[in-house]
Amino acid sequence: MVDIATRVYNHKWKIDPIVRSLIDTDFYKLLMCQSVLRNKPDAQVTFSLINRTNSLHIANIIDEGELREQLDHVRSLGLSRGESTWLRGNTFYGKRQMFRPDFMEWFENLRLPAYHLERVDGQYELTFEGTWPEVMLWEIPALSIIMELRSRAVLKDMGKFELQVLYARAMTKLWEKIERLRAEPELRVADFGTRRRHSYMWQDWCVQAMREGLGESFTGTSNCLIAMRREVEAIGTNAHELPMVYSALAQNDTDLAQAPYQVLKDWQDEHDGNLLIILPDTFGTQGFVDNAPNWLSDWTGIRVDSGDPAVATETAINWWKSRGQDPSEKLIIFSDALDDMKIMKLFKQFNGRVRMGFGWGTMLTNDFRGLVPGDALAPFSLVCKAVAANGNATVKLSDNPLKAMGPQDQIDRYKRVFSVGDQDEIEVVV
Repeated sequence: MVDIATRVYNHKWKIDPIVRSLIDTDFYKLLMCQSVLRNKPDAQVTFSLINRTNSLHIANIIDEGELREQLDHVRSLGLSRGESTWLRGNTFYGKRQMFRPDFMEWFENLRLPAYHLERVDGQYELTFEGTWPEVMLWEIPALSIIMELRSRAVLKDMGKFELQVLYARAMTKLWEKIERLRAEPELRVADFGTRRRHSYMWQDWCVQAMREGLGESFTGTSNCLIAMRREVEAIGTNAHELPMVYSALAQNDTDLAQAPYQVLKDWQDEHDGNLLIILPDTFGTQGFVDNAPNWLSDWTGIRVDSGDPAVATETAINWWKSRGQDPSEKLIIFSDALDDMKIMKLFKQFNGRVRMGFGWGTMLTNDFRGLVPGDALAPFSLVCKAVAANGNATVKLSDNPLKAMGPQDQIDRYKRVFSVGDQDEIEVVV
């Protein structure tokens, strides 16, 4: 096992790459990329970094030169032969050759496009513009780099023994969470922590700890590189990005209302089984299920990613019942701001009523709260979102208005089209 503290202490090298592989990314980015390459290959999309924790001025913490070095290094990466072989030949979700030959040929020749970086009022404005399949693959590396550079900046003046103690405490903290989760052997938990991890090495350690500590209750990791190297399942389906961009490309309100369902129709053309998971909250869960076509009720399940998870689950259960489905055979995947106690609470609340899976993110791979002075390693809410498509602004409403994004006039339009009324605000931590 890698001595993390020693490696961190040695981060004094001029360039120690944070992202060393194009598959150091979330599995659902590759699944979505293949779908986009097939259905919307020429859409011109802009992605932008958004720091939702305004009080944290990351440009005052992270050196711009170091950030550029890391981003430039990612642009030099290409798919290795071993990575290509794994993607082409491995079985994912019970399916061999998940990735089509045309997608693999495109991916094997890919180099990520240019970026634009500016420092404004203590924050970094980082944007990526180009064809959707290319720029979408910047999201996870960009977030991973910013998060780890922040960790390095906080830790750079610590001595070797101080670092050893810090990581020992963090390991103990995580292991205690794992021990609590072990009390429910029927739990099914996966690592969803790539985008806001403390570091790659720490995420890798967390996956190994989960694998040993939870056994069969640990179902895999969203990180493709770790899945390949540790021989665990790669986990993930689809994200808000798809309906956001499809909707921005809609020509009128009628097309806009149908865009979230067109996304899933295109998805269904390629996937089945446990990849048929609906993410209904992009423009409000209740409106989505109220207007959903009947064929969607046959899908395997729903991912809950904003708002009150208990409310969203009850909404899904009621919808399945209204469509003649048995909720106890359906799968709910919880993935919003989870930690061990929240996982346990939701499991006990809905055990027996639905099947459940938990995508444990930031509080798995970046919980260093209370471990350094001033809580300088506390996780913060950083995202990289598609903000425009073919010149039109994208919108996300969410089930939590504090997660909404887009110009106010378009937010108002989307609320009207998708019949979104008053929503309860829930503090956004990560």
